[in-house]
Amino acid sequence: MIVSANAAMQVSEKADLIGLSGPIKIEAKGITKVYGGKKGAFTALDPVSFDIRENEFVSFVGPSGCGKSSLLRILAGLEEASSGELYISGKEIDGPGVDRGMVFQSYTLFPWLTVRQNIEFGLTLKGIPLFEKRQIADHFMELVQLTKFAKSFPKELSGGMKQRVAIARALANNPEVLLMDEPFGALDPQTKNSMQEMLLNLWEKEKTTVVFITHDIEEAIFLSQRVYVMQAHPGRIKQTVQIPAGLRSSPDGRDSEAFLKLKRQIVAHIGESHDHD
Repeated sequence: MIVSANAAMQVSEKADLIGLSGPIKIEAKGITKVYGGKKGAFTALDPVSFDIRENEFVSFVGPSGCGKSSLLRILAGLEEASSGELYISGKEIDGPGVDRGMVFQSYTLFPWLTVRQNIEFGLTLKGIPLFEKRQIADHFMELVQLTKFAKSFPKELSGGMKQRVAIARALANNPEVLLMDEPFGALDPQTKNSMQEMLLNLWEKEKTTVVFITHDIEEAIFLSQRVYVMQAHPGRIKQTVQIPAGLRSSPDGRDSEAFLKLKRQIVAHIGESHDHD
């Protein structure tokens, strides 16, 4: 199911009919972002409005320069919007907060800390008692299949393992929303597929609201319940794509006709965005 940006709110209104019946977790109203520079102002986002429901997994895809990462940084509170309003659980975002966890493409682990210590880092800052902290770390190390590497340092891990630690660290802090900026972009295809399956399994168990930024259309379709397709110059939401329930679990998976049809449709919409730059 694909709708225009103008009909995005209608999709939200019909969410109860397609299984997205939770309350609205994230609400963006007319978000813009303008950067200044020697060559003049550059508009990265020109009004962007959307909503994401509690426990929903949503991806943003689009060409380079469409403002995906700027939007995520605004959601994280790392940048300020030039105008507009952004709410999480009805509270306006005015900076970084413990209600949001962030996972970047680069491996943002502390090299002097072990896997366990990295995962426990935020819990230590919160003053969580040692026994409880260890229980939480053990839980997430098991979920990301790194229990055997609890005492290993980042330099001893592969790229995929480092990202598993980063995801576990973010989730260990029990955020309301997990923000992910192309977290698997630097991985080889086989590792990337494995990480996608691991993340999907984690999401199904933890039911955290996830906002995922990616250039990979297959990745977005495989992981998400909804995909926002963006256009560039300036960045706007062009289409909203509802991913049919059960598509991921179909026998043919990514090779199924339904999956490939959705991919072709999204590719076509991104191509149209380039045509209008």
